[in-house]
Amino acid sequence: QVQLVESGGGLVQAGGSLRLSCAASGLTVTQYNMGWFRRTPGREREFVASITWRLSMTYYAESVKGRFTISRDNAKNTVHLQMSGLKPEDTAVYYCAAGSSGPANPSLYQSWGQGTQVTVSS
Repeated sequence: QVQLVESGGGLVQAGGSLRLSCAASGLTVTQYNMGWFRRTPGREREFVASITWRLSMTYYAESVKGRFTISRDNAKNTVHLQMSGLKPEDTAVYYCAAGSSGPANPSLYQSWGQGTQVTVSS
């Protein structure tokens, strides 16, 4: 049974940093494209970042490029999202996902975590 468990969300002031983690079980993160998406009330799920299983290529949404970094800890079977320079518009529930392809289309990800709330105050 595949499980993706996010952690690390919370409340932070604008300009601050957070690191999200996604601990995987039932799958090996080096064998899947791993992605982070986010959702705010009334909006569609939005791509944030992803890392491919092959060559570990990384992709970012334009809105987070230069501020967020996705990485993978193979030994811990975990994926991280380091977020810096946070803005109020980054406030959302952040979801970790695993898929056989991608990198930015959420419909191509088969497994999803429950999400972790990130709130950025101005």
